[in-house]
Amino acid sequence: MVSFKLNGAAVQVEVPERMPLLWVLRDELGLTGTKYGCGIAQCGACTVFYNGQAVRSCQIPASMLDGAEITTIEGLGTPEQPHPAQAAWIEHQVAQCGYCQSGQIMAAAGFLAMYPNPSDEQIDQVMSGNLCRCGTYPRIREAVKSAAVKLREPS
Repeated sequence: MVSFKLNGAAVQVEVPERMPLLWVLRDELGLTGTKYGCGIAQCGACTVFYNGQAVRSCQIPASMLDGAEITTIEGLGTPEQPHPAQAAWIEHQVAQCGYCQSGQIMAAAGFLAMYPNPSDEQIDQVMSGNLCRCGTYPRIREAVKSAAVKLREPS
């Protein structure tokens, strides 16, 4: 049995200790926003926050979840109050097929928490770890820049 916080709520699951967080989220807890892409941490589709850091959920075993804080795309914002990265994705119409976008948004939100005023080069470098088969990279860059501006605005 592992106990952790998921999107701010306490959860307990009984799963094999080697089960990846990705499958805990999708198969055990029914949160399907986090996508399976490659299973080897190369595409970024499964990006979530683990104790505040953007990670590939396909590589985090359940044995590392006890006491952890996990945030998925479902917990990043709400339809009424989206995270600035989510709002920027909509504003810039980033998604084409949409499959990789939850991982893209989570990676962008984690990046912007550490680098609130990124250059184009920094955005391209960090976001290159998240693959988009549709090639929406120019819109992704613009959305990240837009979200950075929103995050720097006084509340």
